[in-house]
Amino acid sequence: MSNDSDWFGPESATFGDRVAGGREAAGMTQAQLARRLGVKKATVTGWEQDLSEPRANKLSMMAGLLNVSIMWLLTGEGDGMEAPAGEVTPIEGLSDVVAELRAIRSDMRANAERAARLEKRLRQMLGQP
Repeated sequence: MSNDSDWFGPESATFGDRVAGGREAAGMTQAQLARRLGVKKATVTGWEQDLSEPRANKLSMMAGLLNVSIMWLLTGEGDGMEAPAGEVTPIEGLSDVVAELRAIRSDMRANAERAARLEKRLRQMLGQP
């Protein structure tokens, strides 16, 4: 399968969008994909919601199960899925919204890491493990 459009490309979709799209195209539920990968359903949900990313070995297995390339899962380029059938009208400003969401997600991760460091420092100051 080749990707002739940017429907699942980096400007239109996230890693999680591509995982969910590939899983649905393969006719699998989250639970089925999780079972085949040897992970919990919550793990697959986290990947699809872009809350976490799989390790390299799970990424490779997932690409094989979904019949797409690893590069397509990561970037939207390479062997992957076609855009949905039918006439798709691009939504004006969609890429701006996706970019802003990515920026917010990145800020949230950075703030979560910062909060964890501060919590650890506070525990050390209070003499707690």
